[in-house]
Amino acid sequence: MLHIRKQVEEAVAAIRARWNGNPKVGIILGTGLGGVAKNITDTVTFDYSELPHFASSTAMTHAGKLVCGKFNGMDVVAMEGRIHAYEGYTWQQITFPVRVMKALGAELLIVSNACGGMNPQYRQGDIMVIEDHINLMGGNPLVGVNDDALGERFPDMCEPYTRSLVEAALEIGRKNGYAIHSGVYVGVLGPNLETRAEYRFLRGIGADAVGMSTIPEVIVAVHSKMRVLGLSIITDMCLPDALKPADVTEIIATANAAEPKLSQIVLEILESEAQSV
Repeated sequence: MLHIRKQVEEAVAAIRARWNGNPKVGIILGTGLGGVAKNITDTVTFDYSELPHFASSTAMTHAGKLVCGKFNGMDVVAMEGRIHAYEGYTWQQITFPVRVMKALGAELLIVSNACGGMNPQYRQGDIMVIEDHINLMGGNPLVGVNDDALGERFPDMCEPYTRSLVEAALEIGRKNGYAIHSGVYVGVLGPNLETRAEYRFLRGIGADAVGMSTIPEVIVAVHSKMRVLGLSIITDMCLPDALKPADVTEIIATANAAEPKLSQIVLEILESEAQSV
């Protein structure tokens, strides 16, 4: 981990050469959710390939761009497309952009994803505010020699998702009449979807939804002393006794259809953050 700080400094220098903002919020936009970036003004956009040590995003619908700009006068930085472990990258590569966001000044990380719902009370297209997670991805970005300048050796995970932000997001969703829940997200490696037996197991250990992202970035955000808000769109139902083959096209369409709801929640959270700056 000791080499990461130098790499972060090099990436920050490349960004600072074209953008001198001081973002208070970093945003990671997942499958079908890149449109949130359209609400950012005065933008300076970087392809990941332009930035030192950034991995390229190969997942469907992930643009692979870092968007820097303003929201209601507040500087923000957003990832249009994330990096996944199933693409063959290391945990440090996956979470490197979070380190860069923190070094630029971000104190809050908002992360979104598309995931499968295992709670029978959920429906396709619902939003779940992540209140906790279970890491079954088989790795951790903090493994290795710790750099105390980046964070402490043993970060506490009793509240990885900031409770006040969870409650604020739920209130916004209910106020707007959305089908919204708070729940536990379990992360798996992928890229294959789960078997019926695996869904039964994951539900049995307390998970409400399953996906292939988010947890590594949140671990690094907590390590970096950032506040965190996690939002999931339930794009398909994963009930083992009524399981049907997943249709990736339908999953992406569901994410796109639900995007306005998730965008509204994010925008109202950002408005609140802008007022507090």
